[in-house]
Amino acid sequence: MGKKVLIVDDSSTMRQQVSVALVSAGYEPVEASDGKLGAAQIQSRNDLALVICDINMPNMNGLEMLESVKARIAAIGLPVVMLTTEGNPQVIARAKAAGAKGWLVKPFKPQALLSIADKLTA
Repeated sequence: MGKKVLIVDDSSTMRQQVSVALVSAGYEPVEASDGKLGAAQIQSRNDLALVICDINMPNMNGLEMLESVKARIAAIGLPVVMLTTEGNPQVIARAKAAGAKGWLVKPFKPQALLSIADKLTA
């Protein structure tokens, strides 16, 4: 199996679209439907190569999730890419401050997603 990528998004359709793109390039997707579940996966797993995370989600949004696991992702060198409709410069700055390494705007092009994934997991 390929490198494991955690997809954190409340939209099952979006998780499926990202999964299809990742599987086509040999990655193994792991899914979480909100930031709380995503944070739990990040804290408990040691086999993740990348996290792709939405921002606007119920229970815990992507920024809150990122901030809650900032020390963990820094300690294990886990790259996080935000995949969102959000384009607000303050939100982007907050995500980068919390450790995000990349930013993709929805709707995304699978090739752009894979390019970032390949670069960050190399």
